[in-house]
Amino acid sequence: MLANAGLRAAKAASAALIATIVLVAGCRTAPHAGPVVPTATSPRLATTAVIPSATGKQALRVDADRTVVTVIVRRAGPLARLGHDHVITSTNESGTAWLAATPADSSFELQLPVEGFTVDLPEARAAAGAEFAAPVPDDAREGTRRNMLRSEVLDAAQYPAISLRSVAVDGDWLQSTVRVAVVLKGVEREQEIPVTIEREPDRIVARGSLQLKQTDHGMTPFSVGGGAIQVADTLEIRFEIWAIAP
Repeated sequence: MLANAGLRAAKAASAALIATIVLVAGCRTAPHAGPVVPTATSPRLATTAVIPSATGKQALRVDADRTVVTVIVRRAGPLARLGHDHVITSTNESGTAWLAATPADSSFELQLPVEGFTVDLPEARAAAGAEFAAPVPDDAREGTRRNMLRSEVLDAAQYPAISLRSVAVDGDWLQSTVRVAVVLKGVEREQEIPVTIEREPDRIVARGSLQLKQTDHGMTPFSVGGGAIQVADTLEIRFEIWAIAP
């Protein structure tokens, strides 16, 4: 179940996690948090950190075609009305869920490639709700993506992926609370995430949401004009994660 839940928790990000959660940038060309644990400088550490034993468990792989982690990035500052709220979505997710007889004995891990994030796609904004119905100009979309990948924010060159893995789970298959370890920009934090799960013999679908602060992971929210227009520190991460039989 942790696998299920984890997978949801996380397309946390995102946010994550996603979530990773995933994960934010400005628009100009421009729970319970665990202790901060700086990881090694290797950008691949998150990928190999914890791989639970699959003995006696059913292994399901993350279905990147149907998994989606959405990060809602809101504007802030005295002149916020001049900026945009953004909808960032993940692509090319990977990972595994290991299912046992009970949620508590199940587990998961999920990877979100930073370079795979897309910004303000029309279909993603429409799916995010009526408040995001207005389109965002192409130059603002491109500027937002550039800013979120730079060293002050996600630092894609040094940390190419965001990882999430299950730590513990409480509840049943229908409604669980999953403790997820999120490694973002080399900093690991744990967060408890409510998750709803659909379970069938050959698949699991996990859905949920969480909030994540950029500054908790060493990111600097984008701002211009001395903070007159800025990106809010808190990100909202919504996820729908599918794991299917190989």
